[in-house]
Amino acid sequence: MNKIYWTLFLHNEWRLHIATTENGLCYVGSQNKHYEEMEAWIKKRFPQHEIVENKEALAPYTKEIKEYLDGTLRKFTIPMELKGTEFQLAIWDALMKIPYGEKKTYLQIAQLINNPAAVRAVGAAIGANPVLLTVPCHRVVAKNGALTGYRGGLEMKERLLALENGEI
Repeated sequence: MNKIYWTLFLHNEWRLHIATTENGLCYVGSQNKHYEEMEAWIKKRFPQHEIVENKEALAPYTKEIKEYLDGTLRKFTIPMELKGTEFQLAIWDALMKIPYGEKKTYLQIAQLINNPAAVRAVGAAIGANPVLLTVPCHRVVAKNGALTGYRGGLEMKERLLALENGEI
């Protein structure tokens, strides 16, 4: 049976569940959410996998996440295994092209994938992003610059943007 390895990442005030397949990071949870959020996500997308706690298997991932949260890493190099529709994968790929410290609007993301009419669908795909931080959906804002929905919560989004702007 294939396995999904997980750990609870704890660093300063950060508390995130993260998980990996043998191919790469597949899940980064919301700040301060419970194990059950991750477990439900894994069971839905990897139903034939056993979920095993293994801090060592996650060490390369936790190292980069820690460096990012400390402000010393600007671009992730860890492998990821993203499961989603073709459209979602295109959106997540576009998100990874937003430079550290910059923001884009939902319309700009839709334009990046040559589908400017798909703004609402872009929002839904961003909301389904399974790997917070590493696929930087926190860098997407409304066209007026306002912070909008974020799976990790607006407080988490605000903190990540402040981190990237050197404000914390």
